[in-house]
Amino acid sequence: MDKARQQFTDEDSRCFSRPHEGWLPRIVVHFAVQPGATMSWRVESNTELVVQGARVWLTRAASPYDHWLQIGETFRLHRGERVWVSTEGNTAAQISLTSHPVKARGMLMRLLERYSSLGADIFAPRSR
Repeated sequence: MDKARQQFTDEDSRCFSRPHEGWLPRIVVHFAVQPGATMSWRVESNTELVVQGARVWLTRAASPYDHWLQIGETFRLHRGERVWVSTEGNTAAQISLTSHPVKARGMLMRLLERYSSLGADIFAPRSR
């Protein structure tokens, strides 16, 4: 027993910075974006978007940049972001969203997480 290992690990989840102990089972959602259509949603938890079928245009509300994602590319979305996706050309794009929900945390932790997602470093020394 001195060499016991975890029996249930999720190899795909290494891209997220949370420890395994707090994770619930992963959730994968697949959907198609038809040519000429634009879809929008607010990301509920940190998610990895994977593109199949056609090239996809992606933009985020807080970002000044648009992203063109090729077939097979992945893109990491953060909890709370508003996202728009559309496809290029005459074929539908297949998109899958994989998220690893975490157990609920206290209000203070959620507030600190949201504040840090804005790019602020609360531990940085203040300039004089």
